[in-house]
Amino acid sequence: MTSQQTLTKEGGKPGIPGDPNSSGGLQAGLKNRHLSMIAIGGVIGAGLFVGSSSGIAAAGPAILLSYALVGALVVFVMRMLGEMAAANPTSGSFSAYADRALGRWAGFSIGWLYWFFWVVVLAVEATAGAKILESWIPAVPQWGWALIVMLVLTATNLASVSSYGEFEFWFAGIKVVAISAFVLIGVLAVFGLLPGSDNPGAGFAHLTDAGGFMPNGAGAILTGVLMVVFSFMGSEIVTLAAGESEDPQRAVTKATNSVIWRIGIFYLGSIFVVLTLLPWNDKSIVDKGSYVAALDSIGIAHAGQIMNVIVLTAVLSCLNSGLYTASRMAFSLGRRGDAPKAFARTNSRGVPRAAILGSVVFGFLAVFFNYKWPDTVFAFLLNSSGAVALFVWLVICVTQLRMRGIILRETPDKLVVRMWLFPYLTWLTIAMILFVLGYMIYDGGDPREQVLLSLLVAAVVIAIAVGREKLGRGGAVNSADAGQSDAKDSVTRS
Repeated sequence: MTSQQTLTKEGGKPGIPGDPNSSGGLQAGLKNRHLSMIAIGGVIGAGLFVGSSSGIAAAGPAILLSYALVGALVVFVMRMLGEMAAANPTSGSFSAYADRALGRWAGFSIGWLYWFFWVVVLAVEATAGAKILESWIPAVPQWGWALIVMLVLTATNLASVSSYGEFEFWFAGIKVVAISAFVLIGVLAVFGLLPGSDNPGAGFAHLTDAGGFMPNGAGAILTGVLMVVFSFMGSEIVTLAAGESEDPQRAVTKATNSVIWRIGIFYLGSIFVVLTLLPWNDKSIVDKGSYVAALDSIGIAHAGQIMNVIVLTAVLSCLNSGLYTASRMAFSLGRRGDAPKAFARTNSRGVPRAAILGSVVFGFLAVFFNYKWPDTVFAFLLNSSGAVALFVWLVICVTQLRMRGIILRETPDKLVVRMWLFPYLTWLTIAMILFVLGYMIYDGGDPREQVLLSLLVAAVVIAIAVGREKLGRGGAVNSADAGQSDAKDSVTRS
């Protein structure tokens, strides 16, 4: 049935649903080159550089299948998200779509959970970056470097969205160039075409010469999935940023269509190079890190310091994007009446200052907890946000099942990106995500704790959302806010 409940457009401007200009006071400060590099670099997290060694140790060469499985999952989720974002670019992205397709409780819950995930990531990345910087300049304590890094990137985000875009353009560019060079140099070494290579044993034989392709059994592939799945988080950032770009629909379409080759080259390509340059059980992979060990094996001088620079860049990129993403989600929640009204306000430069400061304050608190109570308070924050990535992907899938019909009914001309084999591949993706969550519980240890604590936090947030609706506080997107806009700025919500 169609309700007559009205929803004030997030943009606060007259137009039809999906109007790419509906930015709610945000400005189109991101250029196409910014969005292109955010899309390419967003899929390369610091976890790829520092976390791949543990996955290789757990699954051996079969970790390639783990990356391929998670990569396929991300491709499907991004295709679904791209379908909705191309039809209706907005700073709230999947939270705003869930709000419309599943109900106010869903948009509220997944929006706040996603915000929570990224503000915890701020603390993790700030600490990781501080460790590297302290190793170079020990005169400044680790907490001092974490504070400096957070302050600099906060100032960048507060300046303008174009400042964020410019910083991210160069951060992501360095990551892309570095990993592309790694793959190219590694492939040349594998085929014996790299002059002066110190690795005469490199070759495809390493994929099977140390216990076979699956030395730890087929079950290790699933264990590998649990280890690598979170290094893919961040692919969806481009759909939040698209609302502040010159041509949102084009940017989302391009990012969605290119996600396959990005994952293929940056993830599968680089891990393949590591596994063909060294036996999977070589101790240096764990001791030095997979990429440093691979570079050392072919005689690249100062490989450790080179990778430290690249990892620091990845950390700063993640911090920059994490603060941007958290603030834009807070802004969207504020626009829909699900967060303090101050979060929905922008200054003359189109910057949601309160949303940025609110996000960074929690980030600073999390950094403090990490130094003061790393094994109790911060461990709880870390574990309770651990499975949120999978929750977000699951909500995207379920939302897309409903949004396809809404788009076809209201703005069919905007369905320029379509999910393949709809709805069968959507349902298959849902089943894959549920299977991964179930296996995390079955596997025990840290994965089980992450799922259970994340479910606990999700249950609390959902309970708050349902309670707000019953109390009438989750009504028609803050009637006070809606009343300030002209009637023509509202659209009928189905």
